[in-house]
Amino acid sequence: MTDIRIYQGITPKIDKSVFIDKSAVIIGKVTIGKNASIWCNVVIRGDVSHISIGENSNIQDLTMLHVTHYNPEGSNEYPLIIGNNVTIGHNCCIHACTIKDNVLVGMGSTILDNSVIEKNVFIGAGSLVPPNKVLKSGYLYFGNPLKQVRLLTEAEIKHIQYSADHYVRVMKTHKDQS
Repeated sequence: MTDIRIYQGITPKIDKSVFIDKSAVIIGKVTIGKNASIWCNVVIRGDVSHISIGENSNIQDLTMLHVTHYNPEGSNEYPLIIGNNVTIGHNCCIHACTIKDNVLVGMGSTILDNSVIEKNVFIGAGSLVPPNKVLKSGYLYFGNPLKQVRLLTEAEIKHIQYSADHYVRVMKTHKDQS
């Protein structure tokens, strides 16, 4: 049984097409769009702000999604916004940032508060995106500390979309077996 928890009277809003592994935990102010998939031992904790996960996005095993209440620009929160067709690799920490459409975040990466990842970005495995960083569209980024490596090829941009499409197919087979 999936662990979906109400927090302060707010129940996560999850499209009926979404696949959620039974080991995942989803709490509070969370919205998950069509054909998204939430894999083994993922934690999505929308308590002090909201989390939005777009259509066809996949959050892979052991990843943690969270938000923060401190915002030096005046509001009381930083939400976490994940666009459409986003792949978040295994064992990532994604915290209070914005990830736009068609992004692939490599395994073991960390993205911190108020960072913005523009569309068509590939973040290599084990990377650290520091707070307030903007990753420009169309590039490969890698490292700790993170560096812009080079422009993506058309084939790599297509691979990002392929990854999202692949996980939609995989999650449908999992749903069929459950």
